[in-house]
Amino acid sequence: MDQADALVVAVDLGGTQIRGALSDLQGHFLKRMACATEAEQGREAVLDRLVDLIQQVRAPAGTRPCLGVGIGSPGPVDPKSGTILSPPNLPGWHHVPLRGILEERLGMPVRMANDGNVAVLGEWAFGAGQNCQNLLYVTISTGVGGGIISDGRLILGRQGLAGEVGHMTLKPDGPRCNCGNYGCWEALSSGTAIAREGAAAVREGRSEILAELCQGQPEQLAAKHVGQAAEQGEQVAAAIIRQAAVYAGIGVANLLHLFSPELVLIGGGVSNMGEMFLGPLRQTAQERLMPAYQDVPIRRAALGADVGLQGAVALFLLTEEAAWKGSL
Repeated sequence: MDQADALVVAVDLGGTQIRGALSDLQGHFLKRMACATEAEQGREAVLDRLVDLIQQVRAPAGTRPCLGVGIGSPGPVDPKSGTILSPPNLPGWHHVPLRGILEERLGMPVRMANDGNVAVLGEWAFGAGQNCQNLLYVTISTGVGGGIISDGRLILGRQGLAGEVGHMTLKPDGPRCNCGNYGCWEALSSGTAIAREGAAAVREGRSEILAELCQGQPEQLAAKHVGQAAEQGEQVAAAIIRQAAVYAGIGVANLLHLFSPELVLIGGGVSNMGEMFLGPLRQTAQERLMPAYQDVPIRRAALGADVGLQGAVALFLLTEEAAWKGSL
């Protein structure tokens, strides 16, 4: 098989959307598609949509060899067995052998990992983390996830469960997280958390701008609305974003002390708020870091919304052994 001519079907399986792309091994997309996950309809309905999307994305490959399907999935995920292990953002997916199911239905190899690990591979292969031997990636979106490359190896841990940074406890008496714990980073600093605090401000009559943006329906408020209000000078919204950024800065400082990366990349939808969020995040991290760690850059990731798809392609840049052992 001519690897230079080979293609990969890349899939970003999310709690709200499934995105797919047909790509070469340089990360150039030939076709891309998306559909709603509609997880509330149950596992089998989501699997049917996933298979249909993969087949449609794969169709233009023609006679060019297709190495298989790479998937980034909400964690926790065991990448060796290809099993999804009860992710908080895919209700009802308890120990689902997704790789085996898809290989049987599609007749082609499948590689998968949790979305944080896939994202760090994407930034390492095609984005801002190229040539880094020690790289930390944190995605802050609907949830909070992460991926860690240390001494040129992707840290997987037992069953591939390492790197679930969003479920570090940052505030023991904090709000309840989808995972069942209290005060997780995800419950304090995700887009969902920002939206929750914004909705509370609307219900309590503390922000006319936020009330206008959600048309008086706080349950419809999203993190982007809080960002828009802050850009308009709404102090309540700005305070919500700053508080979320402070918690994120504490989390990043903890990870810097644990893994000593040479670069920290922040991705996910909340990173689109730019310096409004990243500024206080950096400031908080700097205030909490020992001096030896303070020169590590904390930057916005480069690949944006495509990081999951690019990372799914990067899974096929590893040998099968390396994909299991986490060697880059």
